Amino acid sequence: MGRPGRAEGGRGMGERQVFWEPTGDLGLEHLRLEIDSTRLVANGMILRGMAGGSPFRLRYTLRCDASARVRGVEVRQWREDVERRLDLQADGEGGWADASGRTLPELHGCIDLDIAVTPFTNTLPIRRLGLRSGQAEEIDVVYVAVPDLGVSRVRQRYTRLRGEPGGDRYLYENLRNGYRAELTVDADGVVLDYPGQWRRREAGGSAA
Repeated sequence: MGRPGRAEGGRGMGERQVFWEPTGDLGLEHLRLEIDSTRLVANGMILRGMAGGSPFRLRYTLRCDASARVRGVEVRQWREDVERRLDLQADGEGGWADASGRTLPELHGCIDLDIAVTPFTNTLPIRRLGLRSGQAEEIDVVYVAVPDLGVSRVRQRYTRLRGEPGGDRYLYENLRNGYRAELTVDADGVVLDYPGQWRRREAGGSAA
């Protein structure tokens, strides 16, 4: 593979604009992704209507190093005129703290973060792990639930099924609840199709 944390053949540098829509619900996510030799920064805005619940808006900013290790996240959610906020800092080695700097020992050892309502956060372990075809790895992630923005530790497994020109397929498994899905990703590890959850509607990129 190329440098750690980079999908084979990926562009790896520059700015991308990506759009997804959920399957089964009304909604849209717009992602602005910036990647250079020192960092990865993702800014996402999600508009979503959920069955049996009121619509919500969610905005997130994820700051990572060049190997897709999370260094900070800010999440803002608006639902029924109520705003919720989550701010976390990470050292990239498994240490986490809240907005006040208080350490969060229950999250110690987690490198990746998974926000429940976006397909983008699957990209982080895919890029970071750099798996070969047929290889699998189990990881502990910081899981952010929506709509309450509660934080917990969740065990997950990623398996790289096969490489294809311009992209790959991965098996994603949540080992806590048994959920599994085969994800199709592009050469940068960004989800193209998340069966039953999200599908890419438009994607583009331009040199930084």
